[in-house]
Amino acid sequence: MTRARRSAVARPGRDRRAVRHPGPVGAPRATEPRHVVVIGGGVAGLAAATALAERGVRVTLLEATDRLGGRVASWPLGDGRTMSRGFHAFFRQYYNLRSLLRRIDPDLAFLTPIEDYPLQRPDGLRDSFTGLAKTPPWSLLQFVLRSPAFTLRGLSRVDASAALELLRVRFPETYSAYDGESAAAFLDRLRFPTDARDLALEVFARSFFADPAEFGAGELVAMFHTYFLGSAEGLLFDVPTDDYDTVLWAPLAERLRGLGVELATGAPVHSLDLTEDGAIVGLDEQSIGCDAVVLATDPRSARKLVAAQQGDHQDRDKVSGWRAAVAATRNAPPFAVVRLWLDEPVDGARPAFLGTSGYGPLDNVSVLERFEAGAARWSREHRGSVVELHAYACDPAVGSDPDAAALAARLQAELHRAYPETAAATVTAQELLVRDDCTLIGPDRWTERPGVRTPSPRLMLAGDWVRCDYPVALMERAATTGFLAANALLEDWGVAGVDLWTVPMRGLLGRR
Repeated sequence: MTRARRSAVARPGRDRRAVRHPGPVGAPRATEPRHVVVIGGGVAGLAAATALAERGVRVTLLEATDRLGGRVASWPLGDGRTMSRGFHAFFRQYYNLRSLLRRIDPDLAFLTPIEDYPLQRPDGLRDSFTGLAKTPPWSLLQFVLRSPAFTLRGLSRVDASAALELLRVRFPETYSAYDGESAAAFLDRLRFPTDARDLALEVFARSFFADPAEFGAGELVAMFHTYFLGSAEGLLFDVPTDDYDTVLWAPLAERLRGLGVELATGAPVHSLDLTEDGAIVGLDEQSIGCDAVVLATDPRSARKLVAAQQGDHQDRDKVSGWRAAVAATRNAPPFAVVRLWLDEPVDGARPAFLGTSGYGPLDNVSVLERFEAGAARWSREHRGSVVELHAYACDPAVGSDPDAAALAARLQAELHRAYPETAAATVTAQELLVRDDCTLIGPDRWTERPGVRTPSPRLMLAGDWVRCDYPVALMERAATTGFLAANALLEDWGVAGVDLWTVPMRGLLGRR
């Protein structure tokens, strides 16, 4: 791929410093018949399938579950209610995810802004992101000046040299610069004020499904650049106006079918073998031959398929090292989502989304009727509220039924502490979801994490667990690597690819 550059073409947002990463050049559509199997129907797989199908490649997309969306999936409960895998913030910096979603609506009318997402502790400390300037560093400076978590005494203890590292980032080098250092260790070295650390940083670190002691400092620094110091898109975000399946994945699936994509849900893949000129994907009752595969599953499923893969036809030492890198990836601890249907409304003054610190395992609270149409209908009909509670980086034992039930009860008790009026409400229905299929971006060596390209030109990786040189994470890394996987195949076949965009690749004091 050619060197990233700024461009005079239409930008994806308000940030003038946003960087365009041109896709490969070539024919507008595939000139020879090509067939790609995309394994995984989450954000990464959907992005890869979209880019390939738009360029005339025949695509078969296989999803093991009965739903598209991966970790951004939702499903009906059969009585007008819905459940999902949890709250997701669609930041304005998520240029490539938004590009994918513009395929179903160029105006993104199915996204609505969240006006604020306060961060709160039980002792009364509370931070807010509303009304801040959008251009760095003024946005961060204004946040610090008005935040009760930052005091002159606390700021005087901050290590200035470590703080300047946040302004001197340069990607991808910054990821490797923190090899071996955890987010917690970096915050210790920074001597960041404790109160501000709890509210402004650890809340975000845990949103990566990890305890800060297990989370890589490079990823934390990249996050700080992407959301605080490197982008002029602001610190607020948007959310879908209804459940994910209704407004995102069902319309995108319809568009993909219109492009000729064969979509199969409930289709777990059991084997992946490479041949001299393609690949064979094994399902329960059939095998599919194809020219190439994009492996866009969760990390655990990817490890299993790679470990059992046959027929590399490549340099054995290189393949062995790559397989070891895939095997070394780790899953994050379990996370839990509890959705409650209450017969009394949450106080109207409460925010739609609240981040918490110091409320036991509770990491955030969402009042869903404030933005989801289905929840709003239920709220009107029952004069109550639909509330969702999240717990990240849970104890591994939470996967068992008794421990999961105890965690759900604890989360509800913490909700009563955060929003006392909910203690008087009756729970008319409850859904509990516990999963452990997210990736852990730890302090390991960044360059040893597997990237999009593999030793075989017939196999590409995609997902938020895959190494990417750009300052992207979570849903945006999934979308970006999905497009990059498609671009890699298209480039090899002489077909033009997809342009990508990111926040600036350097910090405000980064070397040029």
